[in-house]
Amino acid sequence: MKFYWIKTNSFIKKIFSNYTWNISNTENKIYLTFDDGPTPKITEWVLEELKKHKAKATFFCIGKNIRNHKDIFLKIISEGHSIGNHTYNHLNGWVTSTEEYLSNIELCNSEIKNLKPKILNQKSSLFRPPYGKIKKSQSKKLRQLGYKIIMWDVLSADFDRTITSEKCLDNVVQNIKSGSVIVFHDSIKAYKNLEHTLPRALQILTERGFKFEAIQ
Repeated sequence: MKFYWIKTNSFIKKIFSNYTWNISNTENKIYLTFDDGPTPKITEWVLEELKKHKAKATFFCIGKNIRNHKDIFLKIISEGHSIGNHTYNHLNGWVTSTEEYLSNIELCNSEIKNLKPKILNQKSSLFRPPYGKIKKSQSKKLRQLGYKIIMWDVLSADFDRTITSEKCLDNVVQNIKSGSVIVFHDSIKAYKNLEHTLPRALQILTERGFKFEAIQ
């Protein structure tokens, strides 16, 4: 049986205070994030759903997917969303040496830098570790390099094929508050739950007065 926190434990946030878990504000801003893309058709569908609600989001992209789907990656940026590094090969930091991990992140960053200047000149400084698994040594080096490590406050669990789509939706709408960072995945594995959850979550949260912002 899989174990994960839907709502990140406050004790965990306190222990790992060098990471961004939520972004406090008094304006009802929340932060939708999408991991593992860009993925043909799925990422493009996500962008259309976001557009319907004038919502901005943050996409943590895998380097090899950027390389293979450059046009979709550029579309994410051109539509006003922010992007972050999610390693080149979706590495688990806990079972990867720090040297290899940093090298893999730099490979992803190279793909970003090769394309992003076509629209923006600044480099992305956002990073999310795949699976949320990162060693202290890896984190320290990344922060020294100027990266912001973005974790999450609310996990949709859209990747979990053992839960219903309604449960996925509940995971999101029952746990969000102002400042929450929410994780979705624009991946094939998550699409069944995402297809049901994202449009409904956008509608419900809009009706509750939340504003969807990209992480900068």
